[in-house]
Amino acid sequence: MAGLLALAGLAVCLGLGIAGLVLAATESGTPLVWLRRLLDAWLIAGSLLTLGWVLLLHRADQGSDMWPSLLGLARVVTDILVLGLLVALRFCLNRQERTAVTVATVALTILAVSDMLRILLPAPGAWHGIPLSAACSVTGLFLVALTPWLPGGAGAVGIDRREMPVAAVMAAFVPVVVCELALAAHALAGGHTDVMMVALAGSVLLGLGARQGVAHADHLRLMREAATRDAHYRTLVDGSSDVITIAGLDGRLRYVSPAVREVFGYLPEDLVGARLPLYCHPDDMAALMQAVATLRQEAASGIRGPGACVSCRFRAADGRWRHVESTVGRHPEGLIFNSRDVTQRVELQAQLEHLAFHDALTGLPNRALFADRVAHALRKRTTSTAPPAVLFVDLDGFKTVNDSAGHATGDTLLRLAARRLQSSVRAGDTVARLGGDEFAALLEGKAGTCPSTVREVAERLVSTLSQPYRINDTDAVVSASIGVAVATPGITPDELLHNADLAMYQAKAAGKGRIRMLQTAPVNDAAN
Repeated sequence: MAGLLALAGLAVCLGLGIAGLVLAATESGTPLVWLRRLLDAWLIAGSLLTLGWVLLLHRADQGSDMWPSLLGLARVVTDILVLGLLVALRFCLNRQERTAVTVATVALTILAVSDMLRILLPAPGAWHGIPLSAACSVTGLFLVALTPWLPGGAGAVGIDRREMPVAAVMAAFVPVVVCELALAAHALAGGHTDVMMVALAGSVLLGLGARQGVAHADHLRLMREAATRDAHYRTLVDGSSDVITIAGLDGRLRYVSPAVREVFGYLPEDLVGARLPLYCHPDDMAALMQAVATLRQEAASGIRGPGACVSCRFRAADGRWRHVESTVGRHPEGLIFNSRDVTQRVELQAQLEHLAFHDALTGLPNRALFADRVAHALRKRTTSTAPPAVLFVDLDGFKTVNDSAGHATGDTLLRLAARRLQSSVRAGDTVARLGGDEFAALLEGKAGTCPSTVREVAERLVSTLSQPYRINDTDAVVSASIGVAVATPGITPDELLHNADLAMYQAKAAGKGRIRMLQTAPVNDAAN
């Protein structure tokens, strides 16, 4: 009864083991890979079957009973199945996929112990009536059946891997060597040769030839796929308007895409071999090299970071500085830069920012920027510094010139008046156009703290603005009314601007070309 149970267990577990091996071998892969694996399996199985048949014939030549040899041959086939499954699972390199390899190794060890017990002990012991060798076989085959469903089992075996180690290539010749050695040993021992032995040995040799042909065809397929991918990627790189650059970890450029000629005017071969930072603006060099150093450290420590985005100025072949935006990432050879020329975008952004805070007609700061300058002057003022002064200027008679001579003449007059205002104040003072024919000036330092000095500036503005304007062979004459407000402790920017505006309207009410000063507290001349 125990023998029947052992035999049933061996049969069931052997079937499950074969199913697991087939599942692992046919999980995925191309037809060529599938065919090559079948040939590899036959090379191993055929050579070992040849070895087993040689041993069987040797025993028959000696007049021994063949049935024990047949049973030994069946055990050899079982070991072949386990060994094949172990070899297939051995290429699972990830740590989380090594469970199946470990279990398969244990299974092979147990089955090897079972075979050794049959060989070494003529009457091995029993466990609950079951021979120890049979118990080991049942346990080992059960583990074989369990292996494909463990982490790193059939679903994790990289069937279609592009890399084949040298050991895997040379392993195909091992079964042939085993087969040839067995035949040679049988012949030297004086054994006879039958049709089965010749057929098995010949099938192994034919299998080796077919396997090499399939491997060569698969290699050609991979070469064609690699060439197609390389041509595809090269077309994308060569046709891109971005400049793609590959630099080694030593900072030397190893590849520069052809787009560099259209973007910066350089030939790619002229840049290959140069070192970073290449043609980078000195003010932007630190940021570029900092990003490169960070990526080098990540590469040295094995960290896969998100890369970096760097903006810098790059000197083109014509000597002009171009604004460049580069995405820097890791590359097998070092670092890869994907750079694009954003000069037009930067210049347009600068123009938009200028228009947002400057008058489009005269180029002077507008009301928003002037108010910000006033607030800044008040914030930086201390008890030991002079208070600023604000002058509001209104061109008297401008409406008459604009209506009679036309808007073009009026615009020209405003531009000329703006230039006269700028030339009448210091470089550190601010002149702005508030709108229409209204201008303003912010005087800081000594000019703002001394009323006599402020008035001198105001009188100079009245005088220069009242001079005739030569426009299209015609003299246009206007005058200026100016209101002055000097900052006092605790005053806000809005209050200071409001005081200057009130003073200007008082000057206009008093008549053309007048100056009025509005001051809520006396100015301390000693503060200068």
